[in-house]
Amino acid sequence: MYPAVKSVQALSDYILILTFEGGIKKSFDMKPYLETGIFKELKDVQKFNCVHLSFDTVAWNNDADFDPEVLFQNGVTIV
Repeated sequence: MYPAVKSVQALSDYILILTFEGGIKKSFDMKPYLETGIFKELKDVQKFNCVHLSFDTVAWNNDADFDPEVLFQNGVTIV
């Protein structure tokens, strides 16, 4: 089982700051995904910055969303 995303903040350079259940904070670099499928649209910074919570993960207004397990496993823990 993976922790659910409880908050998200978009930073410059396509970085997400995520807070998961239990207060675990991680940064997640979206740049490697911006050349794939629906995520290409998020190269537009205004679209990227519209990231929001949807159920237990993050999503954007163009219907893109991300597997919370990938976010947790591949995110870098912030101390």
